[in-house]
Amino acid sequence: MKKYNILFLCTHNSARSILGEALASTHPSEKFVGYSAGSSPGSSVNPIAKELALAMGYSELKLRSKSWDEFALPNAPKMDFIITVCDNAAGEVCPYWPGRPATAHWGFPDPSQVQGTDSEKKVAFIQVMNGLKNRLDTLAAMPLDRLDSMALNAIHKK
Repeated sequence: MKKYNILFLCTHNSARSILGEALASTHPSEKFVGYSAGSSPGSSVNPIAKELALAMGYSELKLRSKSWDEFALPNAPKMDFIITVCDNAAGEVCPYWPGRPATAHWGFPDPSQVQGTDSEKKVAFIQVMNGLKNRLDTLAAMPLDRLDSMALNAIHKK
């Protein structure tokens, strides 16, 4: 079975896009390989995002903030889908993506900006994680070999 590469983009690549990468790579359908990157990557992965990714069984060795420039290089994995998960990244001029992958914007509020107790902050991350999981479940049920950007964007409305 073909595995589909999905690149999740966010400005700092420390929370939402990291969750997308981990969710796609550990999705029960086994149809996806998740990647993530940012236009201005941070120096580290948010500790709550890291905790949730590890709980999914995602490898700690893969958890790092990366620049989206890595995925525009000639030897980078070819992406089938590119999904922005923050409004800032959606509005930025992205690098050229080889192979013309289907693109979409699945916007979520930044959970790292939530103020409050540690429990309240974790709830915000879990809400984003559950939203991404629901969209990946919908995506996995679609005919992936025929999916275009319009259909991929429509998933966020479900």
